[in-house]
Parts: sequence; structure tokens; C-alpha cells
Amino acid sequence: MTQGKYRLYIALLMGLGISVSCSKKSDSEQKSVESKPALSVTLIKPTLQDIPFKITANGSIAAWHEAIISSEISELRLIKVNVEVGDMVKKDQILAVFSDESVLTDVAQSRAALNEVEANLAEAQINATRANQVSTSGALSRQQIDQFFTAEKTALAKVDSAKAKLNAQLLRLKYTKVLASDNGVISSRTATLGAVTTKGQELFRLIRENRLEWRGEVMASEMVKLKPTMTVNLELPNVGNQIKGTIRAIAPTLDEKSRYGLIYVDVPDATSYGLRAGMFARGEFNLGHSAALTLPQSALVQREGFSYAFKVSEMKNEEIAKISQMKVQLGRRASDDIEITAGLNIDDIIVASGASFLADNDTVRVVKP
Repeated sequence: MTQGKYRLYIALLMGLGISVSCSKKSDSEQKSVESKPALSVTLIKPTLQDIPFKITANGSIAAWHEAIISSEISELRLIKVNVEVGDMVKKDQILAVFSDESVLTDVAQSRAALNEVEANLAEAQINATRANQVSTSGALSRQQIDQFFTAEKTALAKVDSAKAKLNAQLLRLKYTKVLASDNGVISSRTATLGAVTTKGQELFRLIRENRLEWRGEVMASEMVKLKPTMTVNLELPNVGNQIKGTIRAIAPTLDEKSRYGLIYVDVPDATSYGLRAGMFARGEFNLGHSAALTLPQSALVQREGFSYAFKVSEMKNEEIAKISQMKVQLGRRASDDIEITAGLNIDDIIVASGASFLADNDTVRVVKP
């Protein structure tokens, strides 16, 4: 349709009383709508700063070594229990006592048996000496002389056997007293007064030297960066300040299910901080510092599990800019700043805040901070 015919058609419609409106916008109006700023923002550039390189891990406080103290004698009744859970004990301190009447009787019998065989040995030795003196005279046959020597050796063997039996009974008598195997604190007590125990039955558990340690769980990739004697800062729920520990050992294997390995950290003066075995603690390993490209947290937004920042892709004038959404990878954190490991360069211009209200290819108004 030519322009003249189009005007004639419009005039005819208006003459019939039909109103006609034109919905097509001019090019200037369309550009005005498209260039309308979505938000007023301030702009920043990524900064390069020195950030501590740290590894964090979770773990529990545990006993350095826990000794199990068991009964070394059976069929005897406990007549005394001297300690309770939490008591501090010293090495060779008497923790419990068994009834020793029957053991004393066995000791007496063994001593009597030893005296008897020692008397027989003395007689056999005298006979052997006499036989040796008359061996050249021919008064005794060679067979009789050998019998006296054999009797002497037999009596000597019986004495050794009786001594061994007596030592065994004396050892049983010693075992009627249950002694602490080391200095430490009693962490468990199953000994019951009046109970008749069996050999090997557990009576007490002892935390040796009352010494505790922290066992942190770290990934295999982090374990290679850690070494014994390195310092660890521990944060505990009931302690206001951090506690410093030292790596004592690193586990040579990983857990097959979790793929985490244990780091054993000595905790000095654990009892003075009120620490207890089984407490949860968070550890932080400081591995030095390194330079990193950072952005404030306000310049980042999380969408669908990924982190994004908005970069200025075009400055139309001093106040109007077009932005692009950039996916970034995050690293370490330093206060409110976060390390950007990939996705941005140090010369990029970034929207400082309000990223959650923006979309890719939006137009924004630039204002001064």
C-alpha cells in the first residue's frame, strides 16, 4: 500500500467515526526504553592483596594414650577399690585389692614342698660324694655309683621345680594388688567391690599422664601440605581464646569411606582449659601468605550453585554502562573480601553491590561511591 492510499484509508475510517491509533514506536522511543538503567550502582576494580593460606579441619579431643588395667588373677574376690573415675594416680599406686587368703595358703604349701626337696637334695649330694670317694676301692659297683649320681641330679631338678612353683604362687600373691601402670587420671572404672573376676577382665582405664590430643580430619590433598611440628590454632566451644597445638604425627593411611586422614596434634595444658576427651574442636593450620585477586562479598551473587560477578562490558557515557554476568571461582576469604581464582582480571571494572537485582546485559547508572 502506497503512502497516499494509506492516508486516504485512514481518513475514510475517521470519517466513519472509527478511531485509529498507531502502536508502532519511533526508533528514538525504542532506544530510550532499551537504555533505561535497571539500577544505580558504584563500580570497583578487583584488588590484589596478601591473604593467609590456611587449612581448616574438624575433629575431636581424645586421650593421647589410654591404658587398660585388667585383672591378672582369677577366682578371687575384690575386697577393696581405692579410686574413682577422675582420680589422679601415680605409677604403681594400689588401685584395688583382691582377697589373698587362698593365695597365702598356696604359698605356704609351695614353701614346704621346697624345703622337702631341698632336704632330699642334701641327702643325695652326701650319698653321691661318698660314692665318689669309694669308687676306686671297688666296694661299690659302677652301676651303684651311677645310681647315686642320678639321684643327686633328680633331687636338684625337683628343687628347681619347687622353686618355680613357689615363684608362681608369689606372683599370684603380687597380683592380688592391682597397680597403676603409669601416672595419669582414671577415665573408666568397672571394678565392683565383692565381685569375683576372671583373668584378663577389665577393671580400670587410665589416661596416661593425663595428656590429651586433638585428632583432626583433613583431605588427602591437604595432608601433603602439613608436617610434624607445625602450629595449629584450635577453637573450642567453651574457650574464649584460641589454643595453640603442635602436630605430633600424621596418619599414614586414609579412611576408605570418607577419604579423610587424621592429624594428631598435641594440646599442652589441656586440663587447665577444662578440655575433656570427646569434645569437638575446629583447627586451623596457617601455611603462610600469598597474593590473591579479591572482591568484596557484596560484589558477588550466588545463582544455581555458582558464583557470579557483573563486569562492565561497555561504557556508553560517564553515567550509563552496560554490564555482563561473569561466572567466577572463589578461593580464600579475608574478612569481607573473597579470593577470585578464575573468571576475572585485575583490570576489569565490576559492579560493587546490588548484583542480586541485576541480569546479564542490563544497563546501569553509574554513581560515585
